[in-house]
Amino acid sequence: MKGIEMDFDKDLEIYFRSRFTLICIPSLEEECIIDRIERVCRKTDRRLYAWDHGEFFRVILGEGAPPSAKDPLSALTAMENLPDDSVFVLLDFHQCWNGQPRVVRKLRDLAQRFRFIRKTIILTMPFWRVPDELKDDAVMLEFPSPGIAELDDILSSLTAAPGVRFNLTPQGREKLLAAALGLSTNHARRIFSKAIISKGGLDERDIDLVNREKKQVVRESGALEFFTPSETIADVGGLDELKEWLRMRERAFTQEARDYGLPAPKGIALIGIPGTGKSLTAKMIADLWRLPLLRLDLGALFAGLVGQSEENTRRALSLAETVAPCLLWIDEIEKGLSVGGGDAGTSMRVFASILSWMQEKTRPVFVVATANNISLLPAELLRRGRVDEIFFLDLPSAAERREIFQVHIRKRKRPVQGYDLDALVEASDGYVGAEIEQAVIDAMYRAFSDRGLPGRDFTTGDILAALSRQVPISRSQRETVRDLRQWLAEGRAQSASIGSVGQA
Repeated sequence: MKGIEMDFDKDLEIYFRSRFTLICIPSLEEECIIDRIERVCRKTDRRLYAWDHGEFFRVILGEGAPPSAKDPLSALTAMENLPDDSVFVLLDFHQCWNGQPRVVRKLRDLAQRFRFIRKTIILTMPFWRVPDELKDDAVMLEFPSPGIAELDDILSSLTAAPGVRFNLTPQGREKLLAAALGLSTNHARRIFSKAIISKGGLDERDIDLVNREKKQVVRESGALEFFTPSETIADVGGLDELKEWLRMRERAFTQEARDYGLPAPKGIALIGIPGTGKSLTAKMIADLWRLPLLRLDLGALFAGLVGQSEENTRRALSLAETVAPCLLWIDEIEKGLSVGGGDAGTSMRVFASILSWMQEKTRPVFVVATANNISLLPAELLRRGRVDEIFFLDLPSAAERREIFQVHIRKRKRPVQGYDLDALVEASDGYVGAEIEQAVIDAMYRAFSDRGLPGRDFTTGDILAALSRQVPISRSQRETVRDLRQWLAEGRAQSASIGSVGQA
């Protein structure tokens, strides 16, 4: 039996033996759930019934005809007359209690009464949300998405059919299965089948097909966005201390690191002046470590229904763990404290859930949390154990500005030898990386639209003119920048750059 299968079966059996009478399983994988419940019922010698709005009662495990009950209240009443040691799976039963106080009351009565006669009610639903009256009686049991072993079984069953070509190396098969992590059993089976039917078999190209499908699944979650890393470490100028820290952990998620005894790194906090490359760094890490990058949209977590925001948070974090190993990028995390302002504490509960998960998570999800306004950050966010290191991104030094100019000139396919870097570095004192990039872009527009010489190349003079027209953030937000740099000077974080002390 596979690891995650055994965990679910073991938990369910313990719940049965502990006489938990109302179990909620938030998942859409009804067929798999019923199969697993049936397996546990066989092991524990229990009868198993299922009820839904379409087929009503049916006997899955046991003898005798099912009772006739075509409405929720009748179904609950019929359970009292069925044998002891029975398990009842009610599918999509969350649809039955809206505006139905008698149904909720009856369900609560049964949950309390069944403790003495060893009957169990299991509710399946697409989310974890029960009426307040049932929260003290109900317990949630997580149904995991299929792991590598389960996906491998699905793949083997499909490729065993006559005439199916299998053109994947062992490494390719491993990549294909890893790409499918995070998909449900049915979704994975559909994608594998689609590839087989369309081409008569499987090959390396199907890894991209699975990745596209997974992006769609992540997108449908509402709060997560799947990024394809395009920025490399060469695209980020400066930040040498941070880069060295990251290079030391390139192999941190390998089995070799586990065998050595190293725990998976938890994450980093990137604090600093806007425009210094915090978001760019998150994308760069994903490319450096060759890991999927998920961006958590804190604003999308909040919903109007009571309890829905907390449920959205749980589902988003659960999906990130399913895709692991991966990077979870939380951009401008301090804004999560105010997104739901005036919402009876919902934003604080959501934020507390994220902090608790950061502390307790065991799956290899590396969190990259970025922030501009440190005054809004609670001390508990920056506590070691939630993040491995706090880096401060300061105004770039002269050497870093030179490197940033080189990066952006090369990015536009121009030779850096054609530009006076010394003059550019001197003129850009106090400018952040984003402002330097914009100056290069503005210079290109200036040269491209020059009416005297159509399409001429941009020059050092064009860049200097663009710099002179800008008001850098170090001047427009002088007080904010001064306070941020003082925060670094007080030793509250490690500088992302060599030799930076954050003196104002």
